[in-house]
Amino acid sequence: MDDNKFLQTLSQNLLDILNDNEYYDVTIEVGDDPYVKIFRSHMVILYYRSSYLRRILSTNKRKDDNILSHIKLPNILPETFQIILR
Repeated sequence: MDDNKFLQTLSQNLLDILNDNEYYDVTIEVGDDPYVKIFRSHMVILYYRSSYLRRILSTNKRKDDNILSHIKLPNILPETFQIILR
């Protein structure tokens, strides 16, 4: 597989992971009432793709009890966060 094809496949895989509703390990509550949306995501991807979320996640690590990490970002509009997440 050439590098270009590999990168296209990798990019598509990452987009598929964003839409995965089964294997997520963090929820992110975005917005303020009544405009709140909860996104499901993957801690490791957020950690490596965003220095801001890395700081939040490093203080909110998942415990061994299988309870999901939950982050609240009330000052971001859900529509804006959707764009950031992608």
